[in-house]
Amino acid sequence: MASMQLSGAGVGAAAFAAKGNASLEARRLPATVTVGGVRPARRAFRGLVVRAATVVAPKYTSLKPLADRVLVKIKSSEEKTTGGILLPTTAQSRPQGGEVVAIGEGRIIGDKKVDVGIQVGAQVVYSKYAGTEVELNDYNHLVLKEDDIIGILETDDVKDMKPLNDRVLIKVAEAEDKTPGGLLLTETTKEKPSIGTVVAVGPGPLDEEGNRSPLSVSAGSTVLYSKYAGSEFKGADGTNYIVLRVSDLMAVLS
Repeated sequence: MASMQLSGAGVGAAAFAAKGNASLEARRLPATVTVGGVRPARRAFRGLVVRAATVVAPKYTSLKPLADRVLVKIKSSEEKTTGGILLPTTAQSRPQGGEVVAIGEGRIIGDKKVDVGIQVGAQVVYSKYAGTEVELNDYNHLVLKEDDIIGILETDDVKDMKPLNDRVLIKVAEAEDKTPGGLLLTETTKEKPSIGTVVAVGPGPLDEEGNRSPLSVSAGSTVLYSKYAGSEFKGADGTNYIVLRVSDLMAVLS
């Protein structure tokens, strides 16, 4: 009976290049088979190239917004409360402000080109769930439309905010502590107020020709607004403010 003896082919691994794509190239070595003492002709296998399955995309270092979009560098979340208590990551509030680092070339309305009205370097506040987050140069950024920016805030107090477009900044009236019958109300049972005083107004929306239309309310007006509209903020002294569109105002009170 003829005997059979097999010998495996050796595979040599090429050294990994420093900081480069990992690759493994096998050397081409002959495989031999001995059958009954008879050695057949050698057969060489083609070279085998093994590459990493994960492709690392190039790291981008710049981003140019298009049309009426802007690029905002997001402020870091607060890691401490005002009393100095450290907050876990899950308890940190998502920031709603940042610095404009790039703007688009504007948009066309009718036959008129309208430039982005926000300048690079401006400190802005934006809608909480607007835009697309990107990481650029190890910092978190947000790409969003100009209309998603609520206002410009150059200080740390929301009362100084300058609303944009058709938005208004309102100082919310304090909730009543008693019912008409004199019953004291707890914080949880106080009715959420929907009345306030207009602190500042935006320049107005753009019409079909690209011109600004002035708003129908002015600073100092007492207004009634939709109960769950807008974005709420708390001032440095604890006062409640809300920023909403003028279309969310229901009436002017006097």
